[in-house]
Amino acid sequence: MKAIILAAGAGQRMGQYTTTSPKCLVEIAGRSLLQRQIEVLHSLEVHDVTVITGHCANKINIAGIRKLHNPAFEKTNMVSTLFLAEEILNSGSPIIVSYGDIIYEEEVLKSVINCNAPICLPIDIHWERYWSARMPDPLIDAETLKLNEFGDVIELGKKPSHRSEIQGQYIGLMKFNTCLSGQLTSIYNSLNRSETYDGNDFDNMYMTTFLQILIDMKWQSKAIKIQNGWLEVDTPEDLELYNNMHAIGTLSEFIEIS
Repeated sequence: MKAIILAAGAGQRMGQYTTTSPKCLVEIAGRSLLQRQIEVLHSLEVHDVTVITGHCANKINIAGIRKLHNPAFEKTNMVSTLFLAEEILNSGSPIIVSYGDIIYEEEVLKSVINCNAPICLPIDIHWERYWSARMPDPLIDAETLKLNEFGDVIELGKKPSHRSEIQGQYIGLMKFNTCLSGQLTSIYNSLNRSETYDGNDFDNMYMTTFLQILIDMKWQSKAIKIQNGWLEVDTPEDLELYNNMHAIGTLSEFIEIS
């Protein structure tokens, strides 16, 4: 089992927190997002961890990880960043892929590791409760996520027109099992680089767009239903909220962290 953490972005929405440091190094309760992710991975015996860097890459100095660098991080998005790890993707191992601006509980990761589908996606079915703590209207930021009768994700990442189109929220954590991981590079390279993808050029394709391409190719994407147990840091307000909640002992409403 190998893990890839995508940590190349500049995190511009974080303002002063990421001026001279990568977003993955912002701290919740005294430890960085990256350190917390690595600790959870190691706790479940995932020790082959690659971090793909970009903005302020020299600040990421954590023992025991492999680093790859995206020199074009200012002009590309997460999918382009992921495929810099072609050798790892083609290694024949199951691959856990995570955004660098999230953290998650051990139980969430354990459920991903234990999933045997080609694509394993944890989805937060209590997303609205979490979103409501972060913003006045959760529907403004939410994206579609639809399941079929077998519990597989059949659509994600679109702008919803109705609450019924949201059966959970994608959290930025996934696993590609061996039957698919070794084919990802050839699938990606077969895409037309001159097309637009959900309004973005090829180099700035969203991860949800690429996942939808795989789903439309009939690769099974199993939904792993979780009830919170994770956090994303998208804005300074998010970070301040979490640290304030931790200080008064209420962050456990959403995630258990030390």
